[in-house]
Amino acid sequence: MQTGESTEGLRKIIDLTRKLSIGVLCLHFYYYCYHSFDKWGLTHDIGERLLLNIRNTGLFSAFHISKAFALGLLLISLIGAKGKKDDKLKLTQVLWPLICGAIIYGTSHITFYLTFTEERLSIIYMTLTALGYSLILMGGSLLSRLLKNQQNQEVFNYLNETFPQEERYLDNEYSVNLPARYRLKSKIRNSWINIINPFRALLVAGTPGSGKSYFVIRHVITQHISKGFSMFVYDFKYDDLSRIAYNTLQKNFSAYSIKPEFYTINFDRLSHTHRCNPLEPDAMLDITDASEAARTIMLGLNREWIRKQGDFFVESPINFLTAIIWFLKKHRRGRYCTLPHVIELMQVEYEKLFTVLRTEPEIEVLINPFVSALVKKAFDQLEGQVASAKVTMARLSSPQLYFVLSESEFTLDLNNPDAPKIICMGNNPQKQQVYGAVLSLYISRIVKLVNKKGKLKSSLVFDEFPTIYFNGIDNLIATARSNMVATCLGVQDYSQLKKDYGREQAEVIMNTVGNFISGQVLGDTAKQLSERFGRIIQNRESISINSSETSVSKSTQLDQAVPPSTISSLSSGEFVGMVADTPDQKIGLKAFHSEIINDHAALKKEEECYKAIPKVRDISSEEVEGNYRRIKLDVEEIVRMEMERVFDTPELGHLILR
Repeated sequence: MQTGESTEGLRKIIDLTRKLSIGVLCLHFYYYCYHSFDKWGLTHDIGERLLLNIRNTGLFSAFHISKAFALGLLLISLIGAKGKKDDKLKLTQVLWPLICGAIIYGTSHITFYLTFTEERLSIIYMTLTALGYSLILMGGSLLSRLLKNQQNQEVFNYLNETFPQEERYLDNEYSVNLPARYRLKSKIRNSWINIINPFRALLVAGTPGSGKSYFVIRHVITQHISKGFSMFVYDFKYDDLSRIAYNTLQKNFSAYSIKPEFYTINFDRLSHTHRCNPLEPDAMLDITDASEAARTIMLGLNREWIRKQGDFFVESPINFLTAIIWFLKKHRRGRYCTLPHVIELMQVEYEKLFTVLRTEPEIEVLINPFVSALVKKAFDQLEGQVASAKVTMARLSSPQLYFVLSESEFTLDLNNPDAPKIICMGNNPQKQQVYGAVLSLYISRIVKLVNKKGKLKSSLVFDEFPTIYFNGIDNLIATARSNMVATCLGVQDYSQLKKDYGREQAEVIMNTVGNFISGQVLGDTAKQLSERFGRIIQNRESISINSSETSVSKSTQLDQAVPPSTISSLSSGEFVGMVADTPDQKIGLKAFHSEIINDHAALKKEEECYKAIPKVRDISSEEVEGNYRRIKLDVEEIVRMEMERVFDTPELGHLILR
C-alpha cells in the first residue's frame, strides 16, 4: 500500500537518479571540452585522476555513450515522477518541449563543425545541450501532470449508448428489408432492418423532414409490389407516392399470377381520376354497414365529436344519416344509393323527408325521435338533432365530389384473387378536412372488404394517417394478421395522433403495432419510444483531483439504450425502432439505432425515368355540372314518387306528417 514513507523514499530515489544524470552530463562536458576548461583554469589533478578512472569503465569510449547515459538516467527519473494532475493541460503543450529538447540535445554536437575558436565552440555546445536537457526535463514533468480523461472527448455519451444490431439479411415473401449502418462503440458497421412480419403492422413516426416517406414508406410500396401484394395507398400529397406505385407496378407485372389493375381517386384532377361509389349497395349487407359508414363520415367531418361519442347531439346526426343511407339502399334496389344522393336528400323539408323515410320499416326505430320532435313541434330539439348533420354534409356538396362519388368504375375489394388491384387515393393539404372525410369512408369500406379469409396478400399504406379518420384501426391491426393484410401507418408524433383520434384510441394504436420505425420526434413520443428499448449496461468513469493525488473510479450500470434526448436530435435519415419476428425466423437483436442507406443518385435517376400516371378520360365542366344537376333532379323525383305513393295508398296514410 502507498504510505507516507514509501512516497518519501520514492521521491529520494528520483532525486538521486536525476542528480546522477546531471553529474554524468557535467563529466561529459568536462571530458570532451577539457582543453577549454584547461584554458579557463577550471582543471585540477583530482578531477583528472577521477576522469581516468571513469574512462576505464568505458563510459567515455565513444562521444555519445556518456550523453545517452545521462539522458537515460533523466528518463528513469521522469518515469517515477508524479506531478499534480491538470485537467486543462493539453498533449500539444507536453509534446513540443519534448520534441524540441530531444532534437537540440541529440544534434548539439554539430556545433563542433563550425569555424569558431575552441572555447567559443565549447560554450555553444554546452549551452545547446543544457537547453535540450532542460526542455526534455520540462516536457517530462508536464507529461506526469497530463490527465487522460476520455469523458472530455465524448460529451453526450453516444459511445456508451451503442449496442449490437442485426447484421443479417433476413428475407421472405412478405418482408421489407432496409439497408443501414450503425455505430458500435467507435466502429461503423453495416446492418439490415428486417421487417419480416409486416402483418403485425408498421408505425413510421417522425417530424416533417425526418425522411419517413423517402427512407421507409417508398420502400414498403416498392418491395411489396415487387413481391406481388395488392395495395392501397393513401397519398396525402398526391401524387408523390402514387407515381412510385404506378411505375413500380409497370416493372413488376411478372410478380402476379393475374395482372392487377391500377386505379386512382383524386378530386382535384377529374381527368385523371376513376369514379367509385363508396356506398355501393351490393357491399352493404345490413343496416350496421350503413351505420358504420355514417359514423365514419360524420366523425371525419367533425373531429371534435370523436371524444364525445355517445352524446345525444352526436349520436342523433349519425342515426339520421344512417336512416337516409339505408333508405336509399332499399329504394329501387339501391339505384340511388350514393353519397351525393344522400347529401341532397338530407336537404328536403322535414315533413316530406320524414314522411318518405317512414315508408321503410327497418329505419323506423332510427327516425322515431325525429318524428316525435316534429309531431310535438319541438323544433329547437329537431334542429339540434338534424341541422348539425345537414350543415356538416353540405360542405361536401360540390360538382367535383359528386362526379367522383356518383358512379363506380371499380370495386374496392383490392385483394380479390380474381381481380387484384392497386388503388391510390390522393388528398390535398389545402382541402384535407373535406376530402379527408370522404377518403375516410372509402378506407372504411376497403378495410371491411379486404379483412377476410381466402384473399390475396395485401398492403395498406397510410401516409400522414391522422389526416383521415378511420374508426376501427385498432381492430384492423389486431385481426388482419391472419388474413395477410399488412398495415403501414405514417404519423408525425403521438400528440398529433392523440389530437385527432383521442387519447384512448391513440394509446391503443401506439401499443398494438408490432414494428415501429421513428425518426426525430419530441416530447411524449420520444419518452414512449425510449421506454420500449429498455436498458443496457454502460460504463461510467469518475475522476477526483486534489492537491496530493488523483483518483479514477470506473463502474458499470444499467441505463437507457436510446434516451429521449437522442431520439429528439436524430438527423434526417437516422432512425430508431424495433421489429417483430416470426416463429420461423427469429430475430435476437430486434432494436436498432441506425442510418438507413439510400442510393440517392440511383433513386433520382429512377424518378427522372418515371412515367406520369395516365389520363383516365377527357371531361368538360359542362359534363360535371350536368351530373350535379341530374343528382338533384333524382332526389326530387324520389320524393315526388314516394309522396304520391303514400297519398295514393290508404294503408300508408298514417305515415303522412303535416
